[in-house]
Amino acid sequence: MANLALKYPPQYTIDDYVNWEGDWELIEGFPYALAPSPVAKHQKVSLLIARVIDQQIEETCPEECSVFFELDWIISKDTVVRPDVAVVCGEVEDFIKKTPEVIFEVVSQHTAKKDEYLKFALYEREGVPYYAIVYPELKKVRIFRLRDGRYEKVFESDRGSFKFEIKCPFEVDFTWMWQRV
Repeated sequence: MANLALKYPPQYTIDDYVNWEGDWELIEGFPYALAPSPVAKHQKVSLLIARVIDQQIEETCPEECSVFFELDWIISKDTVVRPDVAVVCGEVEDFIKKTPEVIFEVVSQHTAKKDEYLKFALYEREGVPYYAIVYPELKKVRIFRLRDGRYEKVFESDRGSFKFEIKCPFEVDFTWMWQRV
């Protein structure tokens, strides 16, 4: 019987997802439990990123784009993810329902493979223009930009800053950020 269970795993939808207890993501019908509450360094990095971006967007184009911290992005009836930080241009009501302009995932040992491979492929497929993978323990950031439907690495460093060229551009100074962690 175990072989049949592996061959025909259950497929879940958002209708199932909304009734689950605890924190989950649903990717193409497969549930992924979110790791226990992120450690302090993870939370601090996520908060600094969101704060820096939010300040710039508030100054330049608050009506056009918004920053969200751990808000569900409902991609389809069988896929719901919760990016650490997302920048969305356009109106958002209860949940993100359109493709974000930028997503930051802050990597922990529990989420590394999911962030580096599964979400990388998902965000690329869904057309997220920028995907930033942040490594608090290494104090390093890798940023990918979507070009011709594929991600291309455009930044990888433990210092310096990067300007995200979207409808409402903003810049993140990673040297400054790592000094505060």
